[in-house]
Amino acid sequence: NKKIDFSILLSYGFRPFFLLAPIYLILLIFLWGAFWSGWLPLSFASNPLQWHMYEMLFGVTSAMMIGFILTAVPELYENEKPIVGKVLLGLILLWIAGRVSFWFMDWLGVYVVAITNIPLLIWVVVLIAKPILQDPLRRQHSLAVLFLAISGMQTWFFMAQLDWVDSDPAAILKASVGMFMVLVLLAARRINTEAINHWLNQNHIDATYLARPPRYNMAIFTIILYTLVEYFYPHNSALSWLAFAVMAAVLNTLNDFFLEEDPIFLRPFVWPLFMILITLAVGYGAIGWDYLQDEIYALNHFRHFLTMGTLGMAYFMVLIIVTHIHTGRDLIPSYWVGLGALLILAGASLRAVGGFIWPEHNQLMIGLSVIVWASPFIGFLIIYSKWLLKPRVDGLPG
Repeated sequence: NKKIDFSILLSYGFRPFFLLAPIYLILLIFLWGAFWSGWLPLSFASNPLQWHMYEMLFGVTSAMMIGFILTAVPELYENEKPIVGKVLLGLILLWIAGRVSFWFMDWLGVYVVAITNIPLLIWVVVLIAKPILQDPLRRQHSLAVLFLAISGMQTWFFMAQLDWVDSDPAAILKASVGMFMVLVLLAARRINTEAINHWLNQNHIDATYLARPPRYNMAIFTIILYTLVEYFYPHNSALSWLAFAVMAAVLNTLNDFFLEEDPIFLRPFVWPLFMILITLAVGYGAIGWDYLQDEIYALNHFRHFLTMGTLGMAYFMVLIIVTHIHTGRDLIPSYWVGLGALLILAGASLRAVGGFIWPEHNQLMIGLSVIVWASPFIGFLIIYSKWLLKPRVDGLPG
């Protein structure tokens, strides 16, 4: 039975990585909690805050990225076989090696952490490059380019940590947040189109959802522009207005949800996808507002809203939707999905505003926020992990 389960786990990219990502996400919260409380005496190369940012961004998101792209490519290109078996196992082991080396950094050194982390996304791009590059319509070129860009940001961060380049590692991580927000938009456009139309068809609603590329491209352009200006001119007064431009461009993408046939943005499985874009707009809007304030400095709080709110909601909905569809199930409404989305919003909001509204209770707010925020991922493992370990219910391979 164990052998059969193992073969099922390696039968499609989303299965192992969508099991590992929430497990590690939950484990990370407790490990960082132990570290910040002084129970885990590690130095993290004397800069724990930067490494905290790194692992929360690259450590967790890399698993989500790999699970997503290895599942998407065979679906987008009919003749492309999925990455399975030994190659998939190799990716899993390399990802695990990266996580282990990170937590043993004090003994292994930054070089080993770099060597075990940098090749992963590059390997993934090599595996998926052929069908994407051969596509005459160039439909997925942007995803491949962004994967390489994120891998480049990761490499740049390690080079800065090792003093190979004269760059501020913290500034690189802030710029990386922008790249991950671009990733959210690229993934959302594809997932929203597939998932919402799947739901419309399943419920016999005569309507078609279109995530219009020009709207998303404008939002992506504004995020990249803001990110570049923030890196090269971090104190420029134009950053406020650029952040507001991001907010406006992202809000414009919401027009796709207002169908004449049905107000789908209020529907189960749809409103959390709607909220991914709302949190992205609110996060940048709050950053823009912060730049205009003289008495308040809460940029880091609002960046947490982007990472916990936007990325967190994207993690959760990708896990839920892909696990439903690619295990052969319909998108059946569930109170748990709605509750999980609300808990992520609540946790991100507590982390973003609790600390500076009640500074005397900052540690309490952080503790509450991570517990509330992690709860949906614990619920995902309890409810859905068995789906990832069993064959598709419709009898199809994968």
